[in-house]
Amino acid sequence: MLTKYQEKVIKSLSTKKGREEYGLCLVEGQKVIELAGDFVEYSFGPKDSMRFHQLVTTETPQSHAAVARIPVWDIKDIMKNDIIVLLDSVQDPGNVGTILRLCLGFRAGLLLIESADPLSPKVIRSSVGALFQVPWISIKQKDISGILKKISRPVFRLEKKKEAQDISKTRIHLPIALVAGSEGRGIRKNIKGVSLTIHHHQALESLNVGHALAIALYALRVHP
Repeated sequence: MLTKYQEKVIKSLSTKKGREEYGLCLVEGQKVIELAGDFVEYSFGPKDSMRFHQLVTTETPQSHAAVARIPVWDIKDIMKNDIIVLLDSVQDPGNVGTILRLCLGFRAGLLLIESADPLSPKVIRSSVGALFQVPWISIKQKDISGILKKISRPVFRLEKKKEAQDISKTRIHLPIALVAGSEGRGIRKNIKGVSLTIHHHQALESLNVGHALAIALYALRVHP
């Protein structure tokens, strides 16, 4: 059975303040728990607390949940990947979770620039455990210049511009940094780089950032 203290901690993990205070996050669903691996401190279910459905965050909760340590990565971990995605101001948790999964699938590191909290339960669920396997760092705008100097690799901007090069027809040699922004606002930060675009039918105004990155990461791996 969970103690009252454990229940208090678990309840606090639905907030960013609570996660930062305890260095822990809430993981829901057996598959995600398994992928969290050694980061899991302890798991619990309805039999372990009468308040189980109040402790988890989903409206139709899973039968298992866990408390896990927050993974800590540094820039050296990020740079072990020959593709580094810089995600600029993407606030939708579902998109951030999807992009974590894409980074796992295409062996990329992730820098989150003033984007949705990757430790929120919604991001963790949508990442399906990739959060614990992909090196990522959340950074502020003021950190960008210093980070890019440390990375020291060509920068490309994934965006819809007339002068942008078609990613499917451009030979790009890895390692690189790839910047992407939200579907509505695009890249907002002043990050210099070569513009790349994904051509599609004009009836479609723009691609969702997750879809665009999926195409771009695949193109970079298939046609390096």
